[in-house]
Amino acid sequence: MRGRRQGYWCRRRRRGASGRQPKPVMIASVPSTEKFEPFPKGSEEPIYLEPAEVEVLRLIDSEKLSFEEAGRRMSVSRNTVWRLAENARQKIISAIFEGREIIIQRD
Repeated sequence: MRGRRQGYWCRRRRRGASGRQPKPVMIASVPSTEKFEPFPKGSEEPIYLEPAEVEVLRLIDSEKLSFEEAGRRMSVSRNTVWRLAENARQKIISAIFEGREIIIQRD
């Protein structure tokens, strides 16, 4: 069928106590890896990546899509894609430089 998307809807979590719930995003695939551990391991708590953040990194950095194209695939705006990518990259960089474990959350 033309125009039909493969994948599933992923609900995101609200960060604070107030405000509306974030819009769910379309996820094409879930990575088989659940976590990455640094060596030597740091003493701080792990960093958690949401499935939507992993999907954004896959679309933008691996498939080389624009933010607008990634937004169309995930059924969200390009600004949401940009925010998800910025958050994911910031988390990964801090995990690398602080020696923290990265855990990919499951729904």
